[in-house]
Amino acid sequence: MILNERLLTYMNSLESGNTDYLNKIEKKALEDFVPVIRKDTQQFLKLLLSVKKPKRILEIGTAVGFSALLMAEYNPIACEIVTIENYAKRIPIARANFKEAGRESQITLLEGDAQALLPSLEGSFDFIFMDAAKGQYIYFLPELVRLLKAEGILVTDNVLQDGEIRKRQRGKADETSRIADSGKQLRGFENCGCIRSGCGIYWRRSIFSSCQSEKFFHRRNERGNCICP
Repeated sequence: MILNERLLTYMNSLESGNTDYLNKIEKKALEDFVPVIRKDTQQFLKLLLSVKKPKRILEIGTAVGFSALLMAEYNPIACEIVTIENYAKRIPIARANFKEAGRESQITLLEGDAQALLPSLEGSFDFIFMDAAKGQYIYFLPELVRLLKAEGILVTDNVLQDGEIRKRQRGKADETSRIADSGKQLRGFENCGCIRSGCGIYWRRSIFSSCQSEKFFHRRNERGNCICP
């Protein structure tokens, strides 16, 4: 998330903090140069969880399991979490953290490339948190939209790439350009939200249009009426 430094300091001063176990995992991850979500993003996730109270959560990008454990801890209701990680060295660390936290029956860790695994997932998710390789977001979106439950929320972390997205070169096929393209792709879907300080927030409404089509994206005329075939 992108915030003024003084505002960020103030926001952090209001935070009640995490459990000792989460603090231990976060400290170890930072010492090992493993990326974990920032304090402001942690607070934002806690807020969304307290409002949404999701029963089923999907996470793309487990790392060492910090964010999955944070969501399990601060979701007000008992929930199921499915998380996907492709980096082999981090998977056993995440599994050990889940076991030590007593969450191994609640959190299912799937090993492998999310693009390959997502089509095999069944059911729907109330809440999806995507914090993986930013340039791959655009390839995950079609399946994530399929898996997102009606009235569900999709959160994509750091979609503005710490401001680098503003500097991207037009026509250049690099990671930053793919991130920008993924934002455009999401805005093209029937039901999308907004970008808040670098976190993309998108939701799926329960009723899309009067059209009987099951497509998530609807073609519309200049009056906003659905013109799906």
